[in-house]
Amino acid sequence: MRSLLCLASWCCLRYCQRMLAKLKFSPRMASGIPVLGLAVGVAGLVTASVAGQADKSFLAESSAKAMHTESFVPPGTLAMIQPTATQLRIDFDPYDQSQVPLEVEPAADYKGKRILLVAGRASHGPGEHEFFAGCVILAKLLRQNANVFPILSRDGWPKNEKMLETADCIVLYMDGGGGHPAIQPKRMELVQRQIDRGVGWVNLHYAVEYPVRQGTRDIAGSVKRWLGGYYETGYSINPHWDAEIRSLPKHPITRGVTPFRLRDEWYYGIRFLEDLRGVTPILQAVPPDNTRRTEATKLRAGQIETLAWAYERPDGGRSFGFTGGHFHRNWGSEHFRRIVVNAILWCAKEEIPPQGAKVAFDPIDLNRHLDRKGKGEFRPILPPAPDR
Repeated sequence: MRSLLCLASWCCLRYCQRMLAKLKFSPRMASGIPVLGLAVGVAGLVTASVAGQADKSFLAESSAKAMHTESFVPPGTLAMIQPTATQLRIDFDPYDQSQVPLEVEPAADYKGKRILLVAGRASHGPGEHEFFAGCVILAKLLRQNANVFPILSRDGWPKNEKMLETADCIVLYMDGGGGHPAIQPKRMELVQRQIDRGVGWVNLHYAVEYPVRQGTRDIAGSVKRWLGGYYETGYSINPHWDAEIRSLPKHPITRGVTPFRLRDEWYYGIRFLEDLRGVTPILQAVPPDNTRRTEATKLRAGQIETLAWAYERPDGGRSFGFTGGHFHRNWGSEHFRRIVVNAILWCAKEEIPPQGAKVAFDPIDLNRHLDRKGKGEFRPILPPAPDR
């Protein structure tokens, strides 16, 4: 219903544009004004209706009955309708996270795959590094697909660590580097036990950055065995740029995805395993040479770089590294959503349909469950403009 209302609004506005083109300020303008005013009025009413139909609550969606319910906006709708800040009227508290269920497990007899989504603490400015809101979106997307149950944890590490031991795939979306939540000694041992049993391991954006060492402890050696590669400070680079994905490999993770262009903080110059055994580049693009600001990346001027990769580990497990995810708005890109959801399903060893995972999305969800950052007036977050 919501997508039909959006379409009706768009049609009314297109009619207005045609009327203006026909009138051209001629004497006939006076007779056309009432019709034009009616069209504008209808468009406004429809827009208000769309904005007013917000979801009741995330808690209701998290119940077992709603677990695989489709979203209101069918795939491809956003390519036709690009909402504006006025259309996305926010009549709810965008910072309310109180109704989001945390660390809720499925029923004891559940036979599907458990996906543990671990969101980091608040970071950066508004609309950037929205780890909690991004994981809420990921949970809603995963629910559209059969045989998976997303479990959401927050603040960088699950309160109940036993959830790591029962997860089929662990997804980290958080700040990394020297303060990476996973590199504390006991946690590294816990992660290693999960890797050894073949758990899926997904690191998104800053979570792919790890230190080479911490004190006398080697970090990089373990991380490369977990993920196949990682962001290394002083070797890799993290500029903001428009990545033009011109082609995609034939891989389950790319099913339903077509070439696209998207601006993000795409890391590159990743420090991979020396022989690249088991590593498959998923997203690649040629960055502007003026973004190459480390010696290692300068030596590769004009060459294609890997921005996301799949890794089939010797232990039989699967991993995925994804460097995008700085801008929260990019969850509004169907390509972006499908790549990440496909990858999580693949790492959990779930079959991905030929058309890719279901990732229907309502753009108003970009404005829900955000971290409160700063004291300025809230500005609605809009999806990126369609590039194709």
